[in-house]
Amino acid sequence: MDGLNQVAALLDLAPLEHEGGLFRQTHADQWSSSIYYAVGGDEFSALHRLSSAEVYHYYAGDPLNLLVLYPDGASDQVTLGPDLARGQRPQFRVAPGAWQGSTSSGAWSLVGTTMAPPFAWDGFELGSAALAVRYPTLAGRIKELVR
Repeated sequence: MDGLNQVAALLDLAPLEHEGGLFRQTHADQWSSSIYYAVGGDEFSALHRLSSAEVYHYYAGDPLNLLVLYPDGASDQVTLGPDLARGQRPQFRVAPGAWQGSTSSGAWSLVGTTMAPPFAWDGFELGSAALAVRYPTLAGRIKELVR
């Protein structure tokens, strides 16, 4: 059993509809929610935006490459991982309304996310290739992160 399949089995992860990758909700109440999220191989987290802030936490595997596109036209390309000296970060907050998508930098990545207020499907919007018009210097990466 390869690394991603083993992690998925041990943590009881299931496919995440629309966005891609594997997940399991580990907490939800009226104030916040949290999940495990894993991605690897040809899978990716498709560009999407949420109505609540989302905080990423790196857990295991290869670093996660996260693209964030802000409403004002700015962007961040963040690597979530354990190597602080190389600029990786174990945690990153994505603001409400920012587009976000990610890929593993290797075989697989395991992260968690926490949202407050909690995740709700009516606050989720999937992105499209049309985002490349607004962020032309990132058109190649955007193309990699849309379905």
